[in-house]
Amino acid sequence: MGVKTALVTGATGLLGRQVVKTFGWLNNWDVTGTGFTRADNSSVIKVDLGNAFEVEKALDDTKPQVVVHCAANRFPDKVDKDPEGTRAINTEASRLLASLCAERSILLIYISTDYVFSGKPGEAPYEAAAQPGPTNLYGQTKLDGEHAVLDEFKAAGKDGLGVVLRVPVLYGPAHRPDEAAINVLMDSVLKAQQEGVKIKMDHWALRYPTNTEDVARVCYDIAVRYLEASDRTSLPRVLQFSSEDKYTKYEICKLFGEIMGLPIDRIELNTEGNDPKASVQRPYDCHLSTKALKDLGISVSTQDFTGWWRREARAFRK
Repeated sequence: MGVKTALVTGATGLLGRQVVKTFGWLNNWDVTGTGFTRADNSSVIKVDLGNAFEVEKALDDTKPQVVVHCAANRFPDKVDKDPEGTRAINTEASRLLASLCAERSILLIYISTDYVFSGKPGEAPYEAAAQPGPTNLYGQTKLDGEHAVLDEFKAAGKDGLGVVLRVPVLYGPAHRPDEAAINVLMDSVLKAQQEGVKIKMDHWALRYPTNTEDVARVCYDIAVRYLEASDRTSLPRVLQFSSEDKYTKYEICKLFGEIMGLPIDRIELNTEGNDPKASVQRPYDCHLSTKALKDLGISVSTQDFTGWWRREARAFRK
């Protein structure tokens, strides 16, 4: 076997950086990352994922055995401000990438979200085959992306080379706190130390924060498992990965306050749930079952949320 090769879209982002590191630094694959606004054309090549010529050139130049598709507009509030741009990247670019990967018999791992589910009380945990029902445009565009990817591989007669991996809200090493919905809560705790500040924080929706390093390792394990399979037609098309750590955003702020030794009495808990007038309706509980991964023999172990943040908090204490 020669050197294994991978292409990672969204390689400048929170998850993409870890996927590049896991395949490349930790497992010695030849890895190329793509980006757009933050691509430097040396460590990360600039590719417009909506441009068929640029995507084809990237695939033909790098000849990957696996593409991990992390690029997405993944912030629900930003999605609502740019629905057309979001559909272009989350759905249509995913369709184009899948079509070109299928033509070349390249394994594609499409990163999706727990927000494809409605998250109504009492429904979770969701199995991979459960009926989706997104409550917001972000979840809908990612679900449409799932269908687009699987349909393209099926149409090309390459079933089993297109794989969906759904993950929940992520945290991990960030360049800026606002890169991640969890990391940014540490900023909220620091802002809450200022006189006169009042911050309302959700204490209704349940989240299962999962570390980007763990997700990257699972992507690697999936790639190895699917590439080595003699018959991929019997392997599942949709997989799910999540930690079992369960928190509301307010509970995470409380934990961060304890870790940092800071009071959070200026953070007010909000138990009202969704404002019916809000454009983005968030699910209550989209906890993902990891059974399909376990059935493949892939470890679903995760880092300890509190322990990781105790180590990370040193950086905030400087």
